[in-house]
Amino acid sequence: MTSFVVQRNGRAASAQELAPLAFAGYAHFTAMQVRGGRIRGLDLHLERLRSASKEMFGRTVADDQVRAHLRTALEAGPDDLSLTATLYSPAGEFTVAGADVEPDVLVRTGPAASGPQGPLTLAAVEYERPLPTVKHVGEVGKTYFLREAAGRGFDDAAFVDRRGRLSEGSIWNLAFWDGTSVVWPAAEMLGGTTMGIVRRQLEGLGVSQRVQEVTLADLPAMTGGVVMNSWTPGVAVHRIGSVPVPDAPDFLELLHRAYEAEPLVAP
Repeated sequence: MTSFVVQRNGRAASAQELAPLAFAGYAHFTAMQVRGGRIRGLDLHLERLRSASKEMFGRTVADDQVRAHLRTALEAGPDDLSLTATLYSPAGEFTVAGADVEPDVLVRTGPAASGPQGPLTLAAVEYERPLPTVKHVGEVGKTYFLREAAGRGFDDAAFVDRRGRLSEGSIWNLAFWDGTSVVWPAAEMLGGTTMGIVRRQLEGLGVSQRVQEVTLADLPAMTGGVVMNSWTPGVAVHRIGSVPVPDAPDFLELLHRAYEAEPLVAP
């Protein structure tokens, strides 16, 4: 048994197959944490891949086929790992592939991860991602603004759109707590799978939630804030720009409890 793999359409990917991808940036992906060979929110990951493939390629890969590729990769590794599934057109970039060209599925596994401990400080950066609802590759802005924020003494960056609304982080969704409800920012952004898991589990727990526009001027009314992604359902945020965000350990615990209520599912 090997520890980790890179597979194309369920088979070990060769250097010849991977070489063109090293110079390409037209693809989309989903990332997940696998525990005990199982995945939380598998339906959300599959939905993300279907939606993005239709948007970018005009056709999708059947869920059963994607699941088979995930199983093949998991069988080659340990029970706990990180997994990224990337879909791309074999016709390559700068082409208009026809509807008869089905996307290829590239699956990569690696060590399990749980994210930083926090609390984090986030630089407020004016930026709007292209195709914001798609988790696509080749986004130079996210890494650029992360590096720029780190150079200014911050841990990461939070994006502010042209209307002054907080949307998301470099690789994170944002969530806030006003003392009684979870507040999700209203803006053009990527709907994260962990965000989807937490939202539906909070609903099951009877926790109040709402979606509203959140600006830096609104932050003093919040009693807590976090970032979340496939690593973790919540890392505390201490400050965004120059605006402090209070510690909210109960909020953090609530998000982790909601996430852990989501069942782990075999692909």
